[in-house]
Amino acid sequence: QVQLVESGGGLVQTGGSLTLSCVASGGTVTNYAMGWFRQAPGKEREFVAAISRGGTRTYYADSNEGRFTISRDTAKNTVYLQMNNLKPEDTAVYTCAAPPKYYRTSYYPTDYDSWGQGTQVTVSS
Repeated sequence: QVQLVESGGGLVQTGGSLTLSCVASGGTVTNYAMGWFRQAPGKEREFVAAISRGGTRTYYADSNEGRFTISRDTAKNTVYLQMNNLKPEDTAVYTCAAPPKYYRTSYYPTDYDSWGQGTQVTVSS
């Protein structure tokens, strides 16, 4: 099972940008279809983005496609989430996740086995 550590969250104004990082250990990111999720206070955890094991396909929630970009650096064993034009409704704890080794990409939290600790993103009005 892979271990994940996120970083890069913070406080930004509406329209600002942040890049989140997720460093994996105990496994290589090329073996996992990595995903990002978020959870706001009082809300259910929701899908944000995912990238295929081969790194050739990416998937996004309708609410952020065009503003967010998921990518990876295999040499650093790290997955990134670049967030642009942030809005107050993007405020949430963002968490990196990995499904079982060699598993398909998924929109659903229940398909993921490994989770990071989360990093807070706050977007002010």
